[in-house]
Amino acid sequence: MTVIMAPKSYAALMLCLTFATAWLAPARAQQPGPGRPPAVGVVAVTSQPVRPSLEFVGRVQSTQRVNLIARVTAFIEEQHFTEGAEVKKGDLLYRLEQPPFQADVAAKQAAIDNLKAQLVNAAVTLKRAQLLLTTPAGQQSNVDASLATQQSLQAQIEGAQAALRQSQINLDYTEIRAPIDGKIGRTSVTVGNVVTPTSGILATIVSQDPMYVVFPVPVRTVLTLRQRFAATGGLGTAVVKIRLPSGELYSRTGKLDFIDNTVSASTDTMTLRGILPNPPLANTAPNVPPPRELVDGELVTVVLEEGEPIEALVIPRAAVLADQRGDYVYVVAAGNKAEQRRVTLGQSTPTTAVVSNGLIEGEQVIVEGVQRVRPGQAVSPAPATPTTPPNAGTAEQSSPADPR
Repeated sequence: MTVIMAPKSYAALMLCLTFATAWLAPARAQQPGPGRPPAVGVVAVTSQPVRPSLEFVGRVQSTQRVNLIARVTAFIEEQHFTEGAEVKKGDLLYRLEQPPFQADVAAKQAAIDNLKAQLVNAAVTLKRAQLLLTTPAGQQSNVDASLATQQSLQAQIEGAQAALRQSQINLDYTEIRAPIDGKIGRTSVTVGNVVTPTSGILATIVSQDPMYVVFPVPVRTVLTLRQRFAATGGLGTAVVKIRLPSGELYSRTGKLDFIDNTVSASTDTMTLRGILPNPPLANTAPNVPPPRELVDGELVTVVLEEGEPIEALVIPRAAVLADQRGDYVYVVAAGNKAEQRRVTLGQSTPTTAVVSNGLIEGEQVIVEGVQRVRPGQAVSPAPATPTTPPNAGTAEQSSPADPR
């Protein structure tokens, strides 16, 4: 059957087809040609001096820590420190009631004076008995008795003097002074309360400078580190750095000063300890103690770094991909074709990767647009966007070990 359209309907249909063709034409023009290679950003493999390092989880620890405890039973009369302030060795912190102890000292001193008076009289009596011994009225028994009395009084004086020293020690205990320089915490007993040797800790002082950082290391890693540092003087030459909880690297460096002599049976780790300076920061407020960067008990990341840098091949970490077979990168080979290359990575940072095997210096690795690349595919390479990774000269590797 043949359909005959009216002239007006036919004209309207042709007009719609014309507009549709004009609207689709720009979209077709914007689509890339079927054979155009994808654009990628590339970076040359370079040899750079790096300091191999390992990262561990550790805790900051004061080199000295003192718990203040009362040595006698008495009421607290005065508190001479501000909680949270830094104190100096010898500073008066607490004063307990002193009159009972002062009275005890005075009584012990009076007892000594009494015995000394008796000793003087005993010496006179002994001398008189010895003189009478040369006459018919003298008796040896009187001399012996006088001598015994004198020696007995001398012994009593020595015992009384020891009791006086003990009373004086107890009186001195009524003044609790700082045994070290450091930062004092809050007081657990306030003025007006009675304290005894069993009352517990009154306050705690922790030293501030320097500070320890303690971190566990797997035994296998410790053995590897010993072999690596054997040629440079041992683990004592390693540089200890700290990454703060904020992610920033602490400005001061330290060194290892202790390796434990036992291995934890539960974690198969050994405890290592570094020591770092912790000077006060610039004081920004008047009459306020200057703060310090490191705080006792703070959880940090410990970076154990070799002192001397070594030359190694370095590429951006973004160029490294991974699958079930391991790590790999894409290299721009001859004819601008992408070549998949298996690599062995050394210790790396989140921004840079140290390549120990699989690449040659000067080769071009794909960093940008790598998700669009397939092995053997032609690409259109161009220099990648330049970046300046932090700590480019340090290669690090994290360790999941936790401090104990």
